[in-house]
Order: sequence, then C-alpha cells, then structure tokens
Amino acid sequence: MRTIGVLGGMSWESTQSYYQALNQGVNQALGGFHSAKIVMVSVDFAEIEALQKQGDWQTAGELLANASTSIEKAGAECLLLATNTMHNVAPAIEAALRIPFLHIADATGEQCQKDGVTRVGLLGTRFTMEQDFYKARLQERFGIDVVIPNEEERIVVHQVIFDELCHGRIHNASRQRYLEIIESLHQQGAQAVILGCTEIALLVEQQHTKVPLYDTTALHASKAVNWALSN
Repeated sequence: MRTIGVLGGMSWESTQSYYQALNQGVNQALGGFHSAKIVMVSVDFAEIEALQKQGDWQTAGELLANASTSIEKAGAECLLLATNTMHNVAPAIEAALRIPFLHIADATGEQCQKDGVTRVGLLGTRFTMEQDFYKARLQERFGIDVVIPNEEERIVVHQVIFDELCHGRIHNASRQRYLEIIESLHQQGAQAVILGCTEIALLVEQQHTKVPLYDTTALHASKAVNWALSN
C-alpha cells in the first residue's frame, strides 16, 4: 500500500470526511484492521479565506505549495488537495511536487464520463462556479458541458458554504434552497449535479433528490484509495 498525502483544513469540516472516506475505502478493500497510510497537513483556513477574498491567488498558491512539499518530505507518495476551490492554484502545487497530484476535477470527470453524463450542473463557492479552472478542465478533458446557477442562486450557495457549512452548521432551510437550485439546474438540461465544494455533501445527500449527485469528496477519496492499492 502506498502512502496518501492530504492537504486539508479548507475547511476542517470536510477534511474529516476525507480522513474517514480514505480509511473506510482501504478497510473495505483489504478487510481486517487495515486502514489507509496517510500523511496530512491541515492549514489555518482563516489565512486562505482572507487571500480568497483579496483575490490573491498567487500568495495562496505559494502557501499551499510550501505545505505540499512538507507532505512530500514526510513520505507521501501522492497528494490530495482536500478542497475544490483551491484547485485554482493546482498548477503552483504541481510545479512544487515530484509526486503525483490527484486532481479533484479529474476524479469527478472520470466518473461522469463512465456514466455517460455530458451535461452537468455545478454547485460550489462562487470562485468555483464563476472562474474557469474547474469548468474548463471538465470541458477540455472530458467533453462535459457545465451549467451554473443564476447570480442570485450563486450568492445563496456561496453564503451557505461560508456562513454555515464551514462552521458545521446544518440547516433544513438551506438544504431546501439547495434542492430547489439543483432542480433548476436539472430543468436547464443538467443530467446530474456536481457537489463542487467538499462541504456540500454535509448538507445534501442523494437521498434528498432524484437528480443524480456527484459527491466530489467521495470520488476524490476513492480515486486515491484505488491509486494507493494499485501496483
């Protein structure tokens, strides 16, 4: 078994979901007392969130690249960046590493492609929904068209993530609003909806809607488990 590196803390609420998914995935595959070999660094999200607000992606990239190299030095053989939004600085991280970087959009795109999904809705922070680093990768690598919510809906999705989910607050009213937005994306032709923020799966699960959902945290962790257990 190879060692998985995890760069988390963005937020720690979803990073704990990664830790659980990685260990459960390995145990399901190997049984007994097996668990994942993990090297993790968890950053202070307040620093990252401030840089996001300032639009200072270069400094954020440098900070996360430095954290990533420390994970590599500690013995990790691949790296997971346990957040969708900060994949905006994935190039800076990849440039600093000698080990494989497992991109969250690739894990999601591969599953969509496998399922024959060619048009998806995307929920996430406003950075993920509005900027091209995520949408363009899905389009260029997997031929997937991406639909995003309207401006008012994007504000709601973003605010719920930062004001509630990152603090572990789960509210039924917010879940209902998300489900309405998911249905709206479906009405616009989305065959499925990507939960493109690692916290959203804390609020919305497949049991809540008939629209197929892609939980990026689960898909990313599964890709890492398969990688760690492959020869």
